[in-house]
Amino acid sequence: MTKEVFIGGKGITKRIGIGGNNPVTIQTMWKDSIVDVCENTTKLESILKQINDLSLLGCDIIRFAVPDVASAKSLCEIAARTSMPLVADIHFDYRLALECLKGNVAAIRINPGNIGSEKNTKIVIDACKDNGVAIRIGINSGSYPKELQEKVANGLMTRAEALCETAVLEAAIFEKYNFDQYVVSMKSSDVKETIESNRFYAQKFNNPLHLGVTEAGPLIGGVVKSTLAFSTLLDEGIGDTIRVSLSDSPENEIIAGRNILKECGKRSGGVTLISCPRCGRLGFDVHSFVSRWQNTLLAMDKEISVAVMGCIVNGPGEGKHADIGIAGANDKVIIFKKGKIVRTIPSKDADNAFREELETL
Repeated sequence: MTKEVFIGGKGITKRIGIGGNNPVTIQTMWKDSIVDVCENTTKLESILKQINDLSLLGCDIIRFAVPDVASAKSLCEIAARTSMPLVADIHFDYRLALECLKGNVAAIRINPGNIGSEKNTKIVIDACKDNGVAIRIGINSGSYPKELQEKVANGLMTRAEALCETAVLEAAIFEKYNFDQYVVSMKSSDVKETIESNRFYAQKFNNPLHLGVTEAGPLIGGVVKSTLAFSTLLDEGIGDTIRVSLSDSPENEIIAGRNILKECGKRSGGVTLISCPRCGRLGFDVHSFVSRWQNTLLAMDKEISVAVMGCIVNGPGEGKHADIGIAGANDKVIIFKKGKIVRTIPSKDADNAFREELETL
């Protein structure tokens, strides 16, 4: 079991435990610049609404890139208006971390290898100590020190071993200054390297691990890579928080993470959505219905199963175990509960009828 690290809790932010007996948390990263938030009330309100929507989908933590002082000030403004734990992602300039710590950020993410020096890292460590803020040590395949790069180039060390060794070297700085509230991440775009580096680290240390396949790619490829890496490691008891890194929306990162954890037995409850792939017997447009309803269903505080089927063959039959389901036949749609048809209506009334029946559960 890894040790427990707490994210948040400084102000209005809810406090989340990572590691220990805590459930595996789900993270995403904000996809857009926030540089002008302090001057743009409309943008701020839009960000706050999306943060709330992500929370309803199952997001526990959101990380924001902070490339300049204006972004740091904007992050402080956002953090002052939400209970979602927000992490400041800092590269190169340690002073940006200090600027973020003036606000209600829940954690700082730094890579000590590019922050300038051990002295700069210590300044960030001391400031986080004073503010009760955790740190995530982020290591990727571009973070190797020169000596490890040479070992990899000469075949004396694998890339996975170099990732792990880099994390060990960086974590030693935190231990040197008696700071233990940190989470470690070792990410590669290669699934095997990601698995092996985290295995190596977990065999020797008990710091919480943030799992991620970096630059995993677009939706399909990224979900495949992340599922392979996460399911392997989680099945071995390795991993305390995850991020599915996609060239796609934060919503899809959260939905993918949520489903991975559910299928790995690491998260339960909520709505389970099943749907058929559609075929030539098409009687109901499954794809468009799922697209319209997916986020609404997944955000519901109900522990139910929902089946969306394209025809009568897959309707009450294959979906009979569902608490509620919908299927089509010609210009008619049926709604069923536990395999029993409760309504037959014209296709044009499908959404309203489904909503009404869903509210009765």
